[in-house]
Amino acid sequence: MEKIKMQTPLVEMDGDEMTRILWQMIKEELLMPYVELNTEYYDLGLKKRDETDDQITVDAAEATKKYKVAVKCATITPNHARMDEYHLKKMWKSPNGTIRAILDGTVFRAPIVVKGIEPCVKNWKKPITIARHAYGDIYKNSEMYIDKPGKAELVFTGDDGEESRALIQEFKTPGVLMGMHNLDASVESFARSCFAYALDTNQDLWFGCKDTISKTYDARFKNIFQTIYEQEFKDKFEQAGLTYFYSLIDDIVARVMKAEGGFIWACKNYDGDVMSDMVSSAFGSLAMMTSVLVSPHGYYEYEAAHGTVQKHYYRHLKGEETSTNSVATIFAWSGALRKRGELDQNSELAAFADKLEKATIAVIEGGKMTKDLALITTLENPTVLNSRDFILAVKEELEKLL
Repeated sequence: MEKIKMQTPLVEMDGDEMTRILWQMIKEELLMPYVELNTEYYDLGLKKRDETDDQITVDAAEATKKYKVAVKCATITPNHARMDEYHLKKMWKSPNGTIRAILDGTVFRAPIVVKGIEPCVKNWKKPITIARHAYGDIYKNSEMYIDKPGKAELVFTGDDGEESRALIQEFKTPGVLMGMHNLDASVESFARSCFAYALDTNQDLWFGCKDTISKTYDARFKNIFQTIYEQEFKDKFEQAGLTYFYSLIDDIVARVMKAEGGFIWACKNYDGDVMSDMVSSAFGSLAMMTSVLVSPHGYYEYEAAHGTVQKHYYRHLKGEETSTNSVATIFAWSGALRKRGELDQNSELAAFADKLEKATIAVIEGGKMTKDLALITTLENPTVLNSRDFILAVKEELEKLL
């Protein structure tokens, strides 16, 4: 077959460790034989971020604004151990946090449901979509280690010179201190994205935070959601037969565990980070979840919701065989290609993305899978494939569909 052409580039953000290895395999085996890949490439591997003082991450985000669609590989957010391992100049911030701050919007994460992989939570019959706020909180925090007695205060100095102060803590012994923020405009974008996505996908929307404890910070989220719902979306929700529901985050968690699924769970930034891993693991695997950042400005960034699979990478470097699940990374590419096709009215490219996903699911439902899924499948006598052979099995299935 003649290769499918792409009119407009999409932004390609390469990553780290085992996911970087899978990234190349996916391109070589599942994409380049069938599509004339047109990408603007940015290497967000940790070494390149360090070399460029993380400017390359900013450049990749700005390119996404230009081309509207991006696909991103998993990347390392360094801690002290990683700083030593990679001989870094400094402990660079999360590239995802940087990109999300520049693009704004909301990260929507949903499990990839396949027959034979049953949720750990037996009453979950339908997917649960996590809507994660993509700006601020601890991802743009400032931190200090306090090594002597003293007074810590929260200080705001207005442009008019007026000062507001609040005591945080009188330190008598060493401790730690953190300051974080959010913006009304970002929370408003988050709320509108969630309500609009709920209407688009015909799902109820649940939102929870901790306004009983955080009576200003979290209460601001609650109040903005409620105001936007009542002013802009209440009538539309009622006409569609949908529900918007707010409760405390701990109550929401309890309700989620007893629900059957089929709704969107809106979470603040950190809550969404943690709960999307919980939901994806409970539905099967961290590598079985789609993730897309949707900006109200019309930008889309697709990624795998999991990390760089460090342990498998170290095995790979030793020449040992790995069985690493590449499904979420394949779906990041298919999601980006489909959106590129939709925006460019390139139906051939969008149809290819659909077939790539269909082929991937067919391989697993046919009993061929990576070790993480073989350990939990209800299918009898599954065939465990290594990292490359799973991708090659998808390729074989894809060629049947094409």
